[in-house]
Amino acid sequence: MKVRFLFALTLAACLGFALTAQAAEEPIKIGIYLPLTGDNAFGGQLELEGVQLAHKEFPTALGRPVELVVVDNKSDKIEAANAVKRLIERDKVVGIIGTYGSSLAMAGGEVAERAKIPVIGTSCTNPLVTQGKKYYFRACFIDPYQGAGAATYAYKTLGFKNAALLVDVSNDYAVGLANFFQKSFTKLGGQIVANLKYQSRDQDFTAHLTEIIKQNPDVVFMPAYFAQGGIIMKQARELGGKFVLMGGDAMDNPDTVKIAGQAAEGFIHTTFPYSVNMPNMSPEAKKFTDSWKQAYPQKDPNVNAALGYNCYLMFMDAFKRAGAVEPEAVTQALAATKSLSTPLGMLTLNETHDAEMPVGIIQIKDGKSVYLGEIAPD
Repeated sequence: MKVRFLFALTLAACLGFALTAQAAEEPIKIGIYLPLTGDNAFGGQLELEGVQLAHKEFPTALGRPVELVVVDNKSDKIEAANAVKRLIERDKVVGIIGTYGSSLAMAGGEVAERAKIPVIGTSCTNPLVTQGKKYYFRACFIDPYQGAGAATYAYKTLGFKNAALLVDVSNDYAVGLANFFQKSFTKLGGQIVANLKYQSRDQDFTAHLTEIIKQNPDVVFMPAYFAQGGIIMKQARELGGKFVLMGGDAMDNPDTVKIAGQAAEGFIHTTFPYSVNMPNMSPEAKKFTDSWKQAYPQKDPNVNAALGYNCYLMFMDAFKRAGAVEPEAVTQALAATKSLSTPLGMLTLNETHDAEMPVGIIQIKDGKSVYLGEIAPD
């Protein structure tokens, strides 16, 4: 009887050890939902490559391998919601990274919130992405801050007193950013002389631009995505528009100049505080840049790649501080993120789960992006 009891204890101990060892070897699954096809594919692909670069550098957490599960949200709101549902229900991820595009993030965020799975947004800047959410965070600042930064730079640094707006009314990002620019610009003392609207699929902006030219603004703020933004630039210059064109972070894309050509000269846009050409690069930014060039020698990194990289770092930091990968513990750790050293500077999440960082300013000069520096909005 005693021998049987000792055998049972030994067997139980062996089984317990085997289960513990198996658990330790099981991968930690992080889901990725980004637009890898459709209108936003270029930005989504860069962010994915940033995540993959960070994963290559930090492939384990808490002694376990990390596995990335990637789903294409196809630049579509319904697909974004379905992608998050699939990652949670089928792939059993403990956290999710994504997405490029605020409207896509809002669609996916509702699903994640109900399932109580933490998500870190890459470049989704609309305030509604995290508003009222416990489980949604982001590695970027929000549009009120960015819009105020653009307005402050236009009014105070450049001395512009009259501005026009050209806005895609079917895009949450564009509408929000334009509204925040307008609010800040007029508060500073500037005047909005025209506020014209278009739809995402529009290709002909001559009527809009003709009306804007009549109003003779100093600057036209157009928070477009790079493809339409490039077309607007070309048509504006063809019509003889002399005003300065200004946009938001969605224009931080190498293809902006390819599409606009010479019309991009002098274009200014806000961005997050990283550029491959920025002076006085921090050690973390330099490390990221060097690692990127080694991994992807055919193309330069942009801020989207850096944001994807940062999202992965944020999860690694949260896992370490939580000491576990249980979603609730990770959520609490993410909410307490402070002074995390990243390529975009020291990252702290505020009470609304948004990253605190300065607004970067870039201008196209001689066909190249030149990082002019940062600005703190008024």
